[in-house]
Amino acid sequence: MTYSETTEYLFSRLPIYQRIGSTAYKPGLKNIQLLCEALGNPQNNFPAIHIAGTNGKGSVSHYLASILQSAGYKKVGLHTSPHLKDFRERIKINGKDISEQNVIDFVAEHKSLIEDIDSSFFELSVAMSFYFFSEEHMDVAIIETGMGGRLDSTNIITPILSVITNISFDHTATLGDTLEKIAFEKAGIIKPGIPVVIGETQEETKPVFSKKAAECNSEISFAGSIYETVNPREIKGYLVVDVLKDGELYLKDLYSELRGLYQFKNIPTVLCAVDKLNEGGYTITTDQVREGIKKVVTQTGLLGRWQILGDMPLIIADTGHNEAGIKQVIEQLKTYSYKKLHFVFGVVKDKDPAPVLKLLPKDAIYYFCKADLPRALDENELAQLASTYGLQGTSYPTVKEALEAAKDKADPDDIIFIGGSTFVVAEAL
Repeated sequence: MTYSETTEYLFSRLPIYQRIGSTAYKPGLKNIQLLCEALGNPQNNFPAIHIAGTNGKGSVSHYLASILQSAGYKKVGLHTSPHLKDFRERIKINGKDISEQNVIDFVAEHKSLIEDIDSSFFELSVAMSFYFFSEEHMDVAIIETGMGGRLDSTNIITPILSVITNISFDHTATLGDTLEKIAFEKAGIIKPGIPVVIGETQEETKPVFSKKAAECNSEISFAGSIYETVNPREIKGYLVVDVLKDGELYLKDLYSELRGLYQFKNIPTVLCAVDKLNEGGYTITTDQVREGIKKVVTQTGLLGRWQILGDMPLIIADTGHNEAGIKQVIEQLKTYSYKKLHFVFGVVKDKDPAPVLKLLPKDAIYYFCKADLPRALDENELAQLASTYGLQGTSYPTVKEALEAAKDKADPDDIIFIGGSTFVVAEAL
């Protein structure tokens, strides 16, 4: 098979949560254990950092990979999801996607195994990443969970460090309808004797994490009680912040290629994780931290985080899609000057859009659209629902048509924002 035929086989043969939603979700670790046993348990052959959380885990994963690359580690693996443009984005080594031939060969060699086990798409992508990280002898690999933690396919590793970024409402049908229940699932990545960093300290979730860490005899660090970012501003296309450590100035003018204001919350998590890596035998200097954070997009190829796609009008795409993510988007848009705000907006139908719709600005012009996947909510249904929250606009059957319409109507001093769903952003890119 060619690469396109191989990926089409994966998408059509295997249930994929991205496309069909919760019916593709297979809780439990049996399948991934069977897959990895057949592959020789590759997950045991490299040191790993395990990262969970509702928001921020992708950014934190890429920051840490970039910092480790800046620190001179020659083999840094990175497993993330979902992909935006190409399946290979999920498996990177030193910021480079694995090759098309790697994917072709792996599927060809293990096709009967895949079909015998009837694995999910995500289970297969995790097993594939573990296999290549083992084959390439990683110095370290950063492994981002897909959903939750306790029953997530990535949770068969024994990491050198666990990181949980934050907890907010997302995937509530699967993970639970309270912050405490969601935190319990995320806390499942905490392992006996392995240090854990908690990014955002929250009153509802702190006891959950503290209890689990105590049961595991794991050192727990709450990043927000150690590091604080202040004075965020944008300079020459970078987000720039100052960092306090224990209340004292620690880093002045820290530059980040990731420009979203929500990185304000992720950077303390990253810095605390670096401290734990240094305590565990890695060697990462402050200058290397600075370089890794500044060059995170260049060194890892991360897409879709407050990504600027055009000027005059300014076109911004961001994958924030749940209540907490959209709150951050709205706050950042308030920092810009513009005449009119145009929203190219679509959602998936297996999540309640009401909490997000309530937050959206009523004075924006909306271009409701449907991403090209079965999970996407019909654009006319979305428009009708949005109108009950005072949001007015026009419906378009595709993201492309919605974006073209926004470009046609926008003046040079307007802003076009693209979001609501990872898949809307993926198609815009």
